[in-house]
Amino acid sequence: EAIKEKLQRDAIEQKIKPGMEIAIAVGSRGLDRLPEITATTVQFLKDLGAKPFIVPSMGSHGGATAEGQTEVLAHLGVTEESVGAEIRSSMEVIKLGELPNGLPVYLDKYASEADGIVVINRIKPHTAFRGPVESGIMKMIAIGLGKQKGAEATHQLGFKYMAENVPAMAKMMMERSPILFGVATLENAFDKVTQVEVLAAEEIEEKEPALQALAKQLLPKLFFDQLDVLVIDEIGKNISGDGMDPNITGRYPTPYAKGGPDVNKMVVLDLTHQTEGNANGVGTADFTTQRLVDQMDLEVTYANGLTSTVVAPTKIATTLPNDREAMKAAVKTCNILDFTT
Repeated sequence: EAIKEKLQRDAIEQKIKPGMEIAIAVGSRGLDRLPEITATTVQFLKDLGAKPFIVPSMGSHGGATAEGQTEVLAHLGVTEESVGAEIRSSMEVIKLGELPNGLPVYLDKYASEADGIVVINRIKPHTAFRGPVESGIMKMIAIGLGKQKGAEATHQLGFKYMAENVPAMAKMMMERSPILFGVATLENAFDKVTQVEVLAAEEIEEKEPALQALAKQLLPKLFFDQLDVLVIDEIGKNISGDGMDPNITGRYPTPYAKGGPDVNKMVVLDLTHQTEGNANGVGTADFTTQRLVDQMDLEVTYANGLTSTVVAPTKIATTLPNDREAMKAAVKTCNILDFTT
């Protein structure tokens, strides 16, 4: 009901004309209520006479293949049957232009051929850089809709410049392609939708920073400044781009973001089913289990690091036979005076 109310604004409805083919960009994150949010957006567009279809918008995820990206959506509950729209998946892109620094800007080929584009994403702090705009609608436009080539271009100069490059790319894409509006969710500390916003294309640049600031206040947190050993049950791309959220764990893949507790030793025990063998983030931990390593799809995992240019998280952490041994190793090696009590 909240989404319907936000969609039914004149500023949004007047953008939709009968017969328009509209690409809806849906990503690889495990957003709360994603199938329902997508289906509601699809129905809204259909009610106005448009012809919506889904475009997987997730950079290099799903092994950077068209089939893999469709499978990622299915694991998240987004199928043609569940949302009522065709899924058109391709890794083909068109080049829209270049930023002044020379970085190319790409757009999914199917989306480029549509009469309009709608973007769905959650707004939250990024795991590897800080800026007024981090993870959200503009990042989804710049990286998600850019597919593997767009993600690669955005990461080319590293996370040091991401806070500048993501908004710059998104602005160019909004100027040169028919992006209509974005559906943005904010989640509370229990990963449940607490607020939904629908931003017209001309509102995104102005309003997203305030939503980003609110998302930071809503983040869950561990109420310890220092931790000897942190044990994480499972990691996966459906949870965070880094498998686990560094904003909570305090372990970041780059020096361009900070926050959270000071963790001496970290253990990761398993992968989520939805991550499809993508173990990006395991290298951030100190110890893992043979069970996790056996589930790793190296090709899919490495595609992530090769695209983002940050490869430390795709390394395999020191591997122990089982959960108990991994946790014992972490306790044994954590730098405290007396670990016998």
